[in-house]
Amino acid sequence: MQYDVATPKQYLNALADDWRRDTLEQLRSLIKDAAPFLTEGIQYKMLSYSDSRGSLFHLNAQKHYVSLYVGNISAIDEQGELLAGLDLGKGCIRFKKSIPVADTQVEAFIAKAVSLHLQGKHTGC
Repeated sequence: MQYDVATPKQYLNALADDWRRDTLEQLRSLIKDAAPFLTEGIQYKMLSYSDSRGSLFHLNAQKHYVSLYVGNISAIDEQGELLAGLDLGKGCIRFKKSIPVADTQVEAFIAKAVSLHLQGKHTGC
């Protein structure tokens, strides 16, 4: 789903109060904890997290899942160990209602992405 909003606060207020909001808030918290230096904003009608080098993460609540966009997953998780069992695209991780964030290794994945970003390594598409 796309939300026609201008600020993160407006984005969060536009979300339905259901499991998608909870999942998005959990992922948002993991990103903010791992990378407090990133600025939260809106890009492409979704939440974005960026610094002077560009965007590192995007979050979006879809109808049937919450997406965490990360650029190129294989550039971050080369062996596919951190995201095993999750629904993946080339650059996104889809969290469905049946997959609790706490039962995944996405926190370690986010930390690795932040570490690579700080080292100046390219993790985008």
